[in-house]
Amino acid sequence: MSRPFIILGAGGHARSVVGSLLRAGLPVLGLSDSEPARQGGRVLGFPVLGDDDTVLNHQPAEIYLALGIGHVGQAAPRRALMERFMALGYEFPPVVDPTAVLGHEAALGAGSQILASATVQAGCVLGVGAIVNTGAVVDHDCRIGDHAHIATGAILAGAVDVGSASLIGCGAVLRQCICVGIGAVVGAGAVVVADVANGAWVVGTPARPMRTKDRESVA
Repeated sequence: MSRPFIILGAGGHARSVVGSLLRAGLPVLGLSDSEPARQGGRVLGFPVLGDDDTVLNHQPAEIYLALGIGHVGQAAPRRALMERFMALGYEFPPVVDPTAVLGHEAALGAGSQILASATVQAGCVLGVGAIVNTGAVVDHDCRIGDHAHIATGAILAGAVDVGSASLIGCGAVLRQCICVGIGAVVGAGAVVVADVANGAWVVGTPARPMRTKDRESVA
């Protein structure tokens, strides 16, 4: 890849993405962010060039884009941002940190990210914009849906199916062959031994559904 990257978003997740790109020896032009307070600043030495429209100063053939905003229970902002620029012809290559383990015959969707020290084993499929965050383990033949997030230190045994826009929280453990529905949230540290329904939030050991009024910062 010879084109430089612009990272969309300049918060904490962006720092992890920039680090992965640098370790991979890939060029970074800068970042964008919709928050005025971040514009004009720097992230790991790289400039925050302006709001997201600053991307339009470059033709699609001149740059690559990477998502620098995370997903903690709300995948819609990531999805909308990526879809906007893909519709204009911009490309989002997968980002794979060189410290990560990527198994044979794993398939990576556009804009997917495998960050530092993560493991994605043989036969896994990562959807568009999916994140396997720092130190997470995704064992053989798992399917991770579009814009789903496997957070730091989570462990998925073999053949787990995670629905699109779902969040598997930090340090959660999922038994083999579990199915997590679309838009579900598995809380940090949960141990999941049964399927999780679409839109459900589960926490604890073993994981159990949460009441809606209790859904605060569980992931």
